[in-house]
Amino acid sequence: MSIKLGVVMDPIQGINYKKDTTLAMLWAAQDQGWELFYMQQEDLFLRQGKAMAMVKPLKVFRDDQRWFELGDESAISMAELDVVLMRKDPPFDTEFLNATFLLEQAEREGVLVVNRPQSLRDCNEKLFAQQFPQCCPPTVVSRRADVLRAFHVEHQDVIFKPLDGMGGTGIFRVKEDGLNIGAILEDLTEMGQRQIMAQKYLPEIVKGDTRILMVDGVPIPYGLARIPAQGEVRGNLAAGGSGVGRPLTDRDYWICEQVAPVVKAKGLLFVGLDVIGDYLTELNVTSPTCVRELNDQFGLDIAGQLIDVIAKKLAER
Repeated sequence: MSIKLGVVMDPIQGINYKKDTTLAMLWAAQDQGWELFYMQQEDLFLRQGKAMAMVKPLKVFRDDQRWFELGDESAISMAELDVVLMRKDPPFDTEFLNATFLLEQAEREGVLVVNRPQSLRDCNEKLFAQQFPQCCPPTVVSRRADVLRAFHVEHQDVIFKPLDGMGGTGIFRVKEDGLNIGAILEDLTEMGQRQIMAQKYLPEIVKGDTRILMVDGVPIPYGLARIPAQGEVRGNLAAGGSGVGRPLTDRDYWICEQVAPVVKAKGLLFVGLDVIGDYLTELNVTSPTCVRELNDQFGLDIAGQLIDVIAKKLAER
């Protein structure tokens, strides 16, 4: 009997065909003969305590003019699905939080949800990395201007960023002169009402902010160094960075070894580590990307590896 896979994602018509990681996952699943069902976050609901969804049968194609086809919408019990990929991009807002609660009910009813809903809630992508302080650069998290200013005085060259951003949004560098630090802190903390993160600036960023992907705790042996555009401190591809693949270093593997047991224990089958120089800066769990770039540069099939792991998890049930 065919495995039924549901995917919760942003509108499929609006994805970047050449780069989208979720599309690669869907190709890999369809190649294995799995049935695909498409959902957006708003399509999840409860009925008498049962996890339900409005779904559309989905077919995907390797065609940049026509990469998907949707069937007629119907309401189903999510327990009819074997696995659900939660691939909704941040921000992690109230509706994302509510979606994890609905998916957790589906999990209780026997559905394998990737990544585990509780862990999506527990693992803020910037704060999660702080569970591994031996891997991270000097960091402070606060909403108090005096604490953040003291950190800047100590380290002179500092990156300030929100805890819930993605794609490099809201990231500021403040150098030794402290130019505009007051305005930056007021804006990011919303006048002291929101926690933010400060990290010592790492000059190695000019060589790239490397995304390392892990499938069920096992690192892909190549990372994507996202090199900032001219005049930028952000390597994110969404902020204009360019992606250059490279083999993992011994230090990269050491960081992965620190992270792997916790990632596996939390049911995080697919995560992305962000590493600058020798330091872990973020640990992405919601919708990690860069699969397509690494596949293209090194002839890999990362999405296929994930689908194989999911198939094994289902078989072990």
